Amino acid sequence: MAIMRLGRVEVRCPNWEKSIDYYKRVIGLIETAREEDRVYLKAWDEHDHHSVILKKADSAGLEHLAFKCEFKSDLDLYEEKLNNIGIYTERVSAGVRIAEGEAVRFTLPTGQIVELYNEIEVVGNGLPLFNPDPWPDGLLGMHPTRLDHLLIAGEDVDGATKIFTDIFDFHVSEQLVAGEKNNQTIAKWLFKTNTAHDIAIIKGPQNKLHHFAFWLDEWVELRNAADIMAKNDVMIDAGPTRHGITRGTTIYFFDPSGNRNEVFCGGYITYPDSATITWTEDTIGKAIFYFERELNERFTTVVS
Repeated sequence: MAIMRLGRVEVRCPNWEKSIDYYKRVIGLIETAREEDRVYLKAWDEHDHHSVILKKADSAGLEHLAFKCEFKSDLDLYEEKLNNIGIYTERVSAGVRIAEGEAVRFTLPTGQIVELYNEIEVVGNGLPLFNPDPWPDGLLGMHPTRLDHLLIAGEDVDGATKIFTDIFDFHVSEQLVAGEKNNQTIAKWLFKTNTAHDIAIIKGPQNKLHHFAFWLDEWVELRNAADIMAKNDVMIDAGPTRHGITRGTTIYFFDPSGNRNEVFCGGYITYPDSATITWTEDTIGKAIFYFERELNERFTTVVS
């Protein structure tokens, strides 16, 4: 299987203390370690040491994203494949960040830094492996079960997509196109697992993050998340609503540093032989926000 899943995101947080409190108390992530300029967090049902790293910085945005590979030897395989098509790679030594093993790092044509790794400390999900209850005690906030996906922006969507499909064996679940012949790419949604998307790429400013998303199991949990946002004066960007693309239900909102988050549930299951669904530019409102059938300006212009 090689790449198993989206493993982590590291995001820059200028509003440092408020962002730490927000991700722990409002989102409900669990802190697993801390350094002077980094805080390591996980969703409760993740077994690995962390999936979100908050980095103290002067501006918001994505520091890097990373995919977990099945075997350590996959790093050698992918490094060779990337080098063969002219993409420069470098090795990140084990221990550069807490609990992480060695990684291979490269840059997408859209500007984002990507890492591939296999080794990370396993801490468990707070439940026993024999006869467990459905969830552990003491969960806070929205308490999502996992980091789910992210949407990145850049100029060369097709170039980035080609790396994911040709090198990493991702598949395109959906695409948004423009032009008289519908041959101009606006965005692609790609999957490696069996979700509707593990990563999406949209045409826009280079090396930008649109959002990263957490998974909630049910619609009622999404509604409860909206109440938690309102109670804590979190700035909601859109929702609760449904996507046409992916069919998932969603809320978009901002952390105290200006990074856009999403809570997401539902959507369809994908397989390697799933056909690609195409949406045309004239249906973009319905594609993104199925109920409202229109986009707000902030959603299309604000990235970090």
